[in-house]
Amino acid sequence: MDSATRPYRSVLYIPASKERALQKARDLPCDAIIFDLEDAVAPDAKADARRTLAQALTDDGYGHRAKIVRINALTTEWGLEDVRALKDAGADAILLPKVNTRSDIDNLVDLLPDTMPIWVMMETPVSVFNARDIAAHGCVRGLVTGTNDLTKDLGSRMRTDRMPLMMALQTIIMAARAARVVAIDGVYNRFRDGEGLMAECEQGRDLGFDGKTLIHPAQIEGANRAFAPTASEIDLARRQIAAHEASQASGEGVAVVDGTIVENLHVVGARRILAKAQVLAEMETT
Repeated sequence: MDSATRPYRSVLYIPASKERALQKARDLPCDAIIFDLEDAVAPDAKADARRTLAQALTDDGYGHRAKIVRINALTTEWGLEDVRALKDAGADAILLPKVNTRSDIDNLVDLLPDTMPIWVMMETPVSVFNARDIAAHGCVRGLVTGTNDLTKDLGSRMRTDRMPLMMALQTIIMAARAARVVAIDGVYNRFRDGEGLMAECEQGRDLGFDGKTLIHPAQIEGANRAFAPTASEIDLARRQIAAHEASQASGEGVAVVDGTIVENLHVVGARRILAKAQVLAEMETT
């Protein structure tokens, strides 16, 4: 699938050490998988997890799902071996944790094939302050928000409205949009709370995130629904494009839909919605 049109509505963390989870993920309706060698794997299990994941990626069978490997930080005893074992195993990207500056990314670039995309965890106050420079790195293709770590480092409280994190969330989105890379929201910890998940997904969508990281398969359906265009949005997009094209053809110059003027910028957004809807429709038939 073309990376420019690939959806990232639901990005599921899977422990790289769990063979059953790796197998089950091949049939889950998520858009992307983060195979986690870092937080989800105990220190004494990391070597085995590395081998288990390398074999799973070699076997593949993950279909359209983007395969992203979160390695351990290169400053740890495991990071370098993670890269050596998995850089040619068939992943679509490497996710680097504990990124603070552009130089952290440069250290990884030197170890990877030239064509391997890099995603980065935005999980520290320093990374947020350096978000524009990090996102603009030529090898970076995605920013993943680490809201739990940010909350810890800020000493802020977990709130349903996420107001303590709003500056960080918006800064990450701004940096991603300026660099034209993917921006993924942080996890929702209460995985049995479907209503709370939907509220946070909708907030992330409205802020501008492309999708949400998830910690449980039960969260996939909600994220897919929240980050997909609705029927009403698709209908409006079609009518905006038609009205704008008609106004241009007639020489009137001004199009109005539902009492609102439609300008070129609205048409750009409408075409983006229809393109995303088409990709999702094609995915459902394959």
